[in-house]
Amino acid sequence: MAWEKTISESELSAGARKVVKVGEKNVLLVRHCDKIFAISSTCPHWGLPLELGRLTDDCGIVCPWHRSGFDLATGDVKAWAPWPPGLGVVLGATSRQKVLSTYPVKVEDGSVWVMTEQAEPTASKK
Repeated sequence: MAWEKTISESELSAGARKVVKVGEKNVLLVRHCDKIFAISSTCPHWGLPLELGRLTDDCGIVCPWHRSGFDLATGDVKAWAPWPPGLGVVLGATSRQKVLSTYPVKVEDGSVWVMTEQAEPTASKK
């Protein structure tokens, strides 16, 4: 495993998000709750972008497409909401709850670093 330098810390103000390439992965960097988080840039449910997801007061992100909520630190599911209504019931029966991949992140010398070559998501398995 190796750390990869991504962007300057100053590029992420409070509430800011930025998708960066880390190895072969697109990683979404998010500054929220006085921390920087590195998560998968796509929702584990439909694979749609999370960049426009709503940030929550309890350090989570809500998918703008199907409205499931995830913990930014662990990737654990905070709220599973198969969406859209009606169709969501069918999708919920065929798509189980999935954790969001998270990656180790650190700030050093004014830069944001993300761990590469992560074999498994750091989120707990359910």
